Amino acid sequence: MATEPPSLLRLEAPCTPEKRTPLASDAAPEGTPQSAAGGLRFLNGCVPLSHQVAGHMYGKDKVGILQHPDGTVLKQLQPPPRGPRELEFYNMVYAADCSDDVLLELRKYLPRYYGIWSPPTAPNDLYLKLEDVTHKFNKPCIMDVKIGRKSYDPFASSEKIQQQVSKYPLMEEIGFLVLGMRVYHVHSDNYETQNQHFGRSLTKETIKDGISKFFDNGFGLRKDAIAASIQKIEKILQWFESQKQLNFYASSLLFVYEGSSQPTTTKPNDRTLSEKFLSKGQLSDTDVLEYNNNFHMLNSTMNGKIESSVGKNLSKMYARHRKMYSKKHHSQTSLKVENMEQDIGWKSMSQEHLNGNVFSQLEKVFYHLPPGCQDIADVEVRMIDFAHVFPSNIIDEGYVYGLKNLITVLQSILDN
Repeated sequence: MATEPPSLLRLEAPCTPEKRTPLASDAAPEGTPQSAAGGLRFLNGCVPLSHQVAGHMYGKDKVGILQHPDGTVLKQLQPPPRGPRELEFYNMVYAADCSDDVLLELRKYLPRYYGIWSPPTAPNDLYLKLEDVTHKFNKPCIMDVKIGRKSYDPFASSEKIQQQVSKYPLMEEIGFLVLGMRVYHVHSDNYETQNQHFGRSLTKETIKDGISKFFDNGFGLRKDAIAASIQKIEKILQWFESQKQLNFYASSLLFVYEGSSQPTTTKPNDRTLSEKFLSKGQLSDTDVLEYNNNFHMLNSTMNGKIESSVGKNLSKMYARHRKMYSKKHHSQTSLKVENMEQDIGWKSMSQEHLNGNVFSQLEKVFYHLPPGCQDIADVEVRMIDFAHVFPSNIIDEGYVYGLKNLITVLQSILDN
């Protein structure tokens, strides 16, 4: 029987967490009303995270993720040893007196951590209070990809190893597994979702097409989002290749990009989720979906800046595309769908999707960017899920292998 590894808190590093875990403060309405469905309770204004694509889901599992009225997310602490191990990881990385350059650099690639939260009505129920990486997006497209050659840690039992390997035997060779995705299609104004069974069905021959689905908005591939994702992953890869302190197992990358063809705006008559909760006392399923996808932060701290180099490079590329397109097509005030399909190869386009203004609509499709946002690629790639992180003195070759293979797949999609 394998023994449990040393605690992360015993790492011989200049960074040590504070002895007491900070309790994330929050002001919330009294009481815990039932949802419209009658089964789930809204903990102090919190609601189940509707756009979660993988992992334990609130209401379906014993633990799950909630969305707090202040715009953060609450991840319920898992049973020991996984939950305490993940808590130790966040406390170590985000310790106020941390001076370890490796851990300080790692913060850039994680959701920001705000401490432990528990509802006054159930003080023993502990949640990790984390940044909602999707909050700034109007129509967030989300994908969860487990990284590494093994989805079990070195201390797993033989039964656990057999169970994990049987779920996706190709993990060792491919180095990553798509756990789920949620993609917004502009033409239908709907989301397409894929769960873990879709990811496990992907082979070496179909993995490229499977990943491509995440970047397909119904009109064509969002190559700007692919390019930006590659650059984000490369920075994470650089961190892994430069550190020998930690090894990660069954950890994921969370991808998010803006799926809407319109820039995110705040309307004067919009109300925050907490305001609506306070006035109505409860939210319908429609309310939960709408306000989780269009959430307004009450008090937020941006965790890092978007790399300006990505935006500048993409801006030049789109400027060249626009110039070429204008010379060839701007004089044509009306285009037939048949000609368009022949020239571009997009069979899904129809006249009703053009909405009258052919040039402006085609421009959105050609550049695959929201109007006014051509100067940046609004993409987030963050590391999540740290219940199986252990001290180490070697490079995490399994995670590095997975990152490199994922970059290769994304680059091949981009090149095509």
